[in-house]
Amino acid sequence: MSDSVVDSGVPVGGRVTVRADEVVKNFVSGNDTLRILRGVSFGIPAGVSVAITGRSGSGKSTLLNILGGLDRCDGGKVFVAGEEITALPEKALAAYRSRKVGFVFQFHYLLKDFTALENVMLPSYIAGMKKRDALDRARALLSDVKLDDRVGHYPSQLSGGERQRVAVARSMVNDPDIVLADEPTGNLDPDNSAIVAELLFAGAEKWGKTLLVVTHDENLAGRASARYTLEKGQLLEGPPPASSGLPDGALACPPGGKPEDGGV
Repeated sequence: MSDSVVDSGVPVGGRVTVRADEVVKNFVSGNDTLRILRGVSFGIPAGVSVAITGRSGSGKSTLLNILGGLDRCDGGKVFVAGEEITALPEKALAAYRSRKVGFVFQFHYLLKDFTALENVMLPSYIAGMKKRDALDRARALLSDVKLDDRVGHYPSQLSGGERQRVAVARSMVNDPDIVLADEPTGNLDPDNSAIVAELLFAGAEKWGKTLLVVTHDENLAGRASARYTLEKGQLLEGPPPASSGLPDGALACPPGGKPEDGGV
């Protein structure tokens, strides 16, 4: 029996893009074992946007990395578009990351010697798409994020908000099954955060993508169709309780309880 089971709300026969079954992740530090994820289970329907919040170190990024094939879990299974990614060998896992997942990180990770257009088109070109088709798709996605007039600019010529908008466009260029966003507005001022959030969710809706965002940004999390909180290795439905008296993600121990091991 898992410590944490979240009902996906998918009707019988409904299509689920992401499913996690009893996912466990531990980190060993010296003689201590930190239990980061304690049997997390959930399902995300196709085309739905989900936000996960939680205190720093609660394991949000760890969970996202496991779903994206960037990290391995120690127990349990993860299925994406019907494929068990936890069973894939490294070569197949790399292909999964390239073709089925779009990533948006807190830092944009754009290639400084390539234009905005080239940064967006490169993943699809590397994956085997014809160059002309890759360029056409990249232009369409840059238009979606309101950067039609910046396609020939290099990252150094773009503002922080513009660079993150390029990263949003890039995340969707390979027509992935899921888009995973890890604190995508974390380095931005409030105005640019609002712009990037709008374009991220609008793009996911337009292209029919399942979107999973982990964030401390309440405004960003509030845009999602569903909200969850990761607390002490367990995924709980809804935002952190307002009655805790703590900021979003900083969750108090239950009466008489003991602090649990932290996550990363």
